[in-house]
Amino acid sequence: MGEEGLRKRKGEDKGRGDKQSIQSHEPQRTNLQKQVGLISGICMIVGTIIGSGIFVSPKSVLANVEAVGPCLTVWAACGVLATLGALCYAELGTMITKSGGEYPYLMEAFGPIPAFLFSWTSLLVTKPSSFAIICLSFAEYASTPFYPGCDPPQAVVKCLAAAAIVVITIVNSLSVKLGSYLQNFLTAAKMIIVTIIIVSGIVLLAQGKTENFKDSFKDSKISVSSISLAFYNGLWAYDGWNQLNYITEELQNPYRNLPLSIIIGIPLVTVCYVLINISYFTVMTSTELLQSQAVAVTFGDRVLYPASWIVPLFVAFSTIGSANGTCFTAGRLVYVAGREGHTLKVLSYISVKRLTPAPAIMFYGAIAIIYIIPGDIDTLINYFSFAVWIFYGLTVFALIVMRFTRKELERPIRVPVIIPVIVTLVSIVLVLAPIISAPELAYLYCILFILSGLIVYALFVHFKFSWAQKISNPITMHLQMLLEVVPPEEVAT
Repeated sequence: MGEEGLRKRKGEDKGRGDKQSIQSHEPQRTNLQKQVGLISGICMIVGTIIGSGIFVSPKSVLANVEAVGPCLTVWAACGVLATLGALCYAELGTMITKSGGEYPYLMEAFGPIPAFLFSWTSLLVTKPSSFAIICLSFAEYASTPFYPGCDPPQAVVKCLAAAAIVVITIVNSLSVKLGSYLQNFLTAAKMIIVTIIIVSGIVLLAQGKTENFKDSFKDSKISVSSISLAFYNGLWAYDGWNQLNYITEELQNPYRNLPLSIIIGIPLVTVCYVLINISYFTVMTSTELLQSQAVAVTFGDRVLYPASWIVPLFVAFSTIGSANGTCFTAGRLVYVAGREGHTLKVLSYISVKRLTPAPAIMFYGAIAIIYIIPGDIDTLINYFSFAVWIFYGLTVFALIVMRFTRKELERPIRVPVIIPVIVTLVSIVLVLAPIISAPELAYLYCILFILSGLIVYALFVHFKFSWAQKISNPITMHLQMLLEVVPPEEVAT
């Protein structure tokens, strides 16, 4: 009885109100440390959202709507949608204070199967593919100055992208603080390039360069499918609005800092994005912008010459910052899924010396490197966006469901129910529109891949066949000794 009784009592003590356990600032030996404050939280949002997207997506958004007015409107509307989505996540994040983003919310609302399918899709599709896209974008911008007048060779781009993944994985495995400091530094660097572009644009507007804004809605192509596809590309640039929910357990005072970070961070990004697009249009017509290989570099060549080398350098900083933020938070998802027994146990373990989920971060980096090998950015973005909006919609729908099924849960933040309804409807349109307007095999593969998770769930999680345990136990033991990791302390649900 002794040991078991103690463990039971410990579980009861821990369960006496989530609030108490979340706000306790004692660093426990094997639990994740609370080292992320308000400024770091805002930097995490801004740093992860402003990545390669704003330097790559303007072209795709414009290609779908074909005019300056609707293009700027789509950018602003994407920001509003991201803010509404993030506010829904703020209610979920303070109601269920566990790391791992959508995973614990789907678990509470719909049970283990949708939660498992989410972790299955995220671990093997959405998170590594977005990490791979960002690192490929970084590699392209970083290698461009060395190959003036032509595209850099694919082998160089892919090796550089793989090197970036390895460095970011090592930094985040070594220390929570180091990953967080690196994020703050890279966010400062990327705000410099954003400021340079915006200030240049304002100066050009003041000089009267407004001819591209006359009749800005003329010749626009507006239909449900074109706007949906424009939103896909715009929202790729905003992806990362839900990142803080992956590290709720590491936030100091989450009830205050989570909503504040969202309300300050995302509108700040929206204003930056709209102003950056206005800056692009002061020096380029719609046609020139569509012909440009890398919009920010073309802008730099026209406005900042002879100092135009600043742009690819700072864009490289910006993309690496975004990749670092994605890695910092996604490692936590593998950790939470492993803790629930939905992935290999060793993935949920925490480093004894460094208190980071090192095995999870290493696993994630390895999968991302595999994605770089075929590495076509556009296909990866479509594949990624389709999969990710299925689960964003499902998670916000979970919020509506839990208003009725889990009334007893404490909600320190409560959003008006119209907000999750709007986000759910928009995500349904976003998922269905591309299938109807431009059906591609990639979407079919994506759905089949998500559903194949049901087979894995039945074999390894539901029935827990003994032969699977016999294979995984020695692997877990050897990796535990090699990486010096231990299981996390049990957190009361």
